[in-house]
Amino acid sequence: MKKLVLLVSSVILLWSCNDKPTLQKYFVENTESSKFIAIDLASNIIKTDKVALSETEKAALESFEKMNILAFRTDSTDINGYDKEIKEVKAILKDESYQQLMKAGSGNDGAAIYFVGNDDEHIEEFVVLAGKKENGFAVVRVLGNDMNPTHIMNMLSLLQKSQVDMEQLKPLQQLMK
Repeated sequence: MKKLVLLVSSVILLWSCNDKPTLQKYFVENTESSKFIAIDLASNIIKTDKVALSETEKAALESFEKMNILAFRTDSTDINGYDKEIKEVKAILKDESYQQLMKAGSGNDGAAIYFVGNDDEHIEEFVVLAGKKENGFAVVRVLGNDMNPTHIMNMLSLLQKSQVDMEQLKPLQQLMK
């Protein structure tokens, strides 16, 4: 009986392990790489204490938890690195859990926005992939609870009219050089 329980437990454990690539795994695997710049931003990056917020802006801010940014900077000595990495990210985003919301540009130059959620009113994650072969690319994960596309637009508006904690963005300066 013990052998049967052990066998069933082993099968369940192996079956539940998922080797499928995910964006979260991609971030974890590349965060420490010298080819990438990784930034985690908390919701407090947006300073709204001196700004009057509308109800929709308050709802957008409350739905936002954090943002993860992973940027790959193209290096003239490793042209193939860009192609390899962008293909890997695009392959992950082809998974059925990611729904494309919008796309701009063509080929390797452009941007696309994806979301993860049950429907467009209960979104858990927005993903922005933007790149240009000469510069590199960035993957931005916006995580939250019950977000919707309107919340993202309101967050962009808030970023423009509020104080942004620039200290949290310092690592991105390396990408701009």
